[in-house]
Amino acid sequence: MINSVEDPTVANILSTDMLKIYDIPRYQREYTWNQRDWANLYDDITQNDAGYFLGSFIVVNGTVNSKMDTIHYEVIDGQQRLTTLSLLLAAIYARVMEHKDSIDDDLMLDDVRPLRNRLILKSDKSRTRVIPQVQNHNLEDYRWILKEHIGLDVVMQKPKFLGLRKMSKAFNYFYDRLGEEVEDGSGIECVHALLDICKLVCSAVVVQITVDSHADAYTLFASLNNRGVPLSAVDLIKNMLLGKVAGVDDGRLDYYFERWQEVLRNLGDDYKTQERFFRQNYDAFRREVNKPFIGESGSQLPLGSVATRSNLLKIYEKRMEADDGALKVLDELTENSALYSKIIGLDQESPDSELSHQLLELSRAQGVASYLMLLFLFKKQDQLELKDETLALLVKLLVCFFVRRNLTDTPPTRDLERLFISICESLESEGLKGIAAAEYIKKRLVDVSASDASFKERLEGPIYDVNPDMTRYILTVIASPSVTKEMKPLWDRYDSGNYVWTIEHIFPQGKNIPDEWVKMVADGDVSRAIEVQEKQVHTLGNLTITGYNSKLSNMPFVTKRDRKDANGANVGYRNGLNLNDELVNTDTWTSEQIQERTDKLVGLTLKAFDFDEIEF
Repeated sequence: MINSVEDPTVANILSTDMLKIYDIPRYQREYTWNQRDWANLYDDITQNDAGYFLGSFIVVNGTVNSKMDTIHYEVIDGQQRLTTLSLLLAAIYARVMEHKDSIDDDLMLDDVRPLRNRLILKSDKSRTRVIPQVQNHNLEDYRWILKEHIGLDVVMQKPKFLGLRKMSKAFNYFYDRLGEEVEDGSGIECVHALLDICKLVCSAVVVQITVDSHADAYTLFASLNNRGVPLSAVDLIKNMLLGKVAGVDDGRLDYYFERWQEVLRNLGDDYKTQERFFRQNYDAFRREVNKPFIGESGSQLPLGSVATRSNLLKIYEKRMEADDGALKVLDELTENSALYSKIIGLDQESPDSELSHQLLELSRAQGVASYLMLLFLFKKQDQLELKDETLALLVKLLVCFFVRRNLTDTPPTRDLERLFISICESLESEGLKGIAAAEYIKKRLVDVSASDASFKERLEGPIYDVNPDMTRYILTVIASPSVTKEMKPLWDRYDSGNYVWTIEHIFPQGKNIPDEWVKMVADGDVSRAIEVQEKQVHTLGNLTITGYNSKLSNMPFVTKRDRKDANGANVGYRNGLNLNDELVNTDTWTSEQIQERTDKLVGLTLKAFDFDEIEF
């Protein structure tokens, strides 16, 4: 995996003799370091002895250009430090040259010109040793800085708004810091002081890890603790894909980059969602994807049985190795991410449709493991002869499956991925279509689910303690028919991210049970009240939904029931939700009442998530 590990100094990396070029891939993330990062780097170098360790960076094995006599390394991790170090050296050179008249020929030859040659190739003054990527004018800004201050021999105009961007700000930060260092000196004193700082920079140690592939680079990220933020698997897939595409059709690279951006727009900004799509995109179609790679070994899945975080890069890298592999993968990702966007609710062509409604419910029921099967069904919808109405019923079936699974842990989480993969492949192998396909999926899910008796037993117990998120979902499903247009929707959130409606324990769950509750629940017997609390406080019968949980808390039952806000609106149990029907017509709340309400809500839940209620 690791080709070599070296502990060169900055001077070795930016050597004036070896023509090494560090190329940051065109579509890596842009230069993001800010003043805190610049200050930390400067202070670490200047306030420590020579040879200060700056961390490690990863490059893909260099390619040799025999014509230009150069070695090109692709920087996978460490671009922020490498770019910043070169800007610091550029600022030192700019400050030194302000005292050019004080520099004799020997000093110029031995120290000043070598400094310039660490940034610009001595044999070709139009080329830089570090080549930043292009996003947000990074490369353009960097080249202008070196043109203006170092002597890069290029013809270009000053980039607009240069001073507002990070490259210029970084250079100016170092330029100002160096000015403060030598403000009391003059002439040759300043030059020597600046060159002393240069020597500290050049002596700093940076471990260069050279690997053979992007996938090898990714496996190192988990164990390396660098200053910079390591690239994600999705970043590296992008780099590999666009690098391969560039070799096939370099003239349209911007077009392909925009198509990659379309993939990410389909998936949204959440990285977990993006990574999950790339894994499920393989899992859903693994049999088809593996066909070109089946060799003499006879293995049906040479790329891997399932996609994991550790093998994800290798799967996609292998697929892109063919001449047109990257283009095929990009076409696939574009099409399948658009389907995935519908599944996760980002693209709702018909937001009021039953299918969109059920997909939203599946998300709330924590059913993301089934998205790989849904991706397969959406992609093969015409081939499988599945109508939208049938798909909506299948998603509703999945909602039932996951509510029951998430409370009973049957089947266990570790089996879910292979369950849905198996269903997809069996549909194809057995040639099932239409209602027959839907009935087959239902049978597979029912066969592995917990029995009604096991589900009922879990519902009758301390459900909130087992799974508070699923408890909230069940309560909202039961309450939803009673929500009016005047009410806030049950899934609304505040700007802080907290839900407007929250779960309320009617009999308080705190350790110090208020005297009013001890008297009501146990006729003043504290030990009996504690016993009731331990047994029933987290059961369905003692739970409801309110938007004012923190204000109700340990208040007496009647106060909770009748509480109103400053405008006279009911904010207690008279808030209009059907969950509170038993609460608004009583002045007490006892163990017997909790049990009666538990039995009622368990019955409603069993009916709401009954497999037999779903017929195709």
